[in-house]
Amino acid sequence: MASNDRRGHAVVLGSSISGLLAARVLSDAFAKVTVVDRDELPEAAVTRRCVPQGAHGHGLLAAGHAALTELFDGFATDVAALGGIPVDIQRDLLWISDGRPLRNAESGLRGLCLSRPAIEGYVRSRVAALPNVEIRAEHEAVGLLSTPDRRRVTGARVLPRGGAVQELAADLVVDATGRGNRGPTWLAELGYAAPAEETVDANMVYVTREFRRTPGDTPYAALMQSPWPGQPYGVVAISVEGERRQVTLLGCGPGITLPSDVDEFVAFAGRLPDRRVHDLIAGAEPLGPPHRMRLPVSVRRRYEQLDRRPEGLVSVGDALCSFNPAYGQGMTIAAAEALVLRDCLARGRRDVPRRFYAGAARLLQAPWEIAVGGDLRFDHVDGVRSRRTRFINAYIGRVFRAAEHDAVVGRAFLRVANLMAAPPSLFAPAVVARVLRGGRPAADEQAPLATRSSEDAVRV
Repeated sequence: MASNDRRGHAVVLGSSISGLLAARVLSDAFAKVTVVDRDELPEAAVTRRCVPQGAHGHGLLAAGHAALTELFDGFATDVAALGGIPVDIQRDLLWISDGRPLRNAESGLRGLCLSRPAIEGYVRSRVAALPNVEIRAEHEAVGLLSTPDRRRVTGARVLPRGGAVQELAADLVVDATGRGNRGPTWLAELGYAAPAEETVDANMVYVTREFRRTPGDTPYAALMQSPWPGQPYGVVAISVEGERRQVTLLGCGPGITLPSDVDEFVAFAGRLPDRRVHDLIAGAEPLGPPHRMRLPVSVRRRYEQLDRRPEGLVSVGDALCSFNPAYGQGMTIAAAEALVLRDCLARGRRDVPRRFYAGAARLLQAPWEIAVGGDLRFDHVDGVRSRRTRFINAYIGRVFRAAEHDAVVGRAFLRVANLMAAPPSLFAPAVVARVLRGGRPAADEQAPLATRSSEDAVRV
């Protein structure tokens, strides 16, 4: 959109990654965009007080990488200069699901290993540099403004730290205030019903420590061993900037505790079914303190199902749908939602909330089903286990078994997990045939690819 086509003012509540990416697309449609956040926003790439999950490892899935490449010219070059490690998600990462390592191969799925604070800091710097965007730190959103008939939100009330409440008039308000947002409460104050909520509690706990990494100590940029029924513990190790490796122990179940003392942490990793992470960190230098987090309940708010909603207000990111972070979907969903919002605005300003929520619902359906279906494999997780859910989970178990030997099955699974293909693609006849063979090659197929070696390694 040409600069002379921009008009009006948009306000974004929250400068999380979802809020910043919303501001990026809003800058193409509005003459001015104001982003407010209650937190102090650091210059350096450090964990923010209001984003405690930033201390833990994060994943940028292939769909998220593609979206950020589209939204920011030079993204790949810029993040590489920050120390980010570009990866092929099947070739350069070790995926262990149900205790089975997925076979490595070139997939064309592009990802990135970089810490959450570094990614957020990069996005914030790019958005702040836009001439029509202003970011106001230490400004807390405390309410909404509306027309007298309350049919349209016309702005927001914000409270600067140490100051008095201010009113910001806006043509569009974007709620990106995260998991603890007050969006439903604000809607109630305007006389609207709160959206229905779907919730899942996986009882997941994390403990993360950082270690110094030695270049070339592993052919993998990241190693991920997921919990599964009967083995409720896992570990994720991600190479990030500054020659560091973020290592997260995770446990799934009520009453689970994980060690934070460095010696106990390393020893615990050694008791997991695959010892490769343990072997990497056993002699590595620990860096900084441990970080512990018990994950809140995953929530999907069904705004698209409301019969009435005000014009001029949309919710994005965790304010709309917050996932179990074990699936690494959050940043990618934030980027994809920004593209949905961009496309809605490109078609005009009328009825934006209804059109955005409809598009976001279509976007969210697959990743929500993936996350919920994965959580419902565990007996302690409350939820309806329909025949369809039980069938899909049983089939995914067979996918994991086949993917240990068949790179084509592994790529099909990773395309779905990285939001580059819809789940039904796993049921394509060619994929089903390979799954049913259990990864054994057909008679007319070539011999298996060579086992991955250090000569094939991504440079980390």
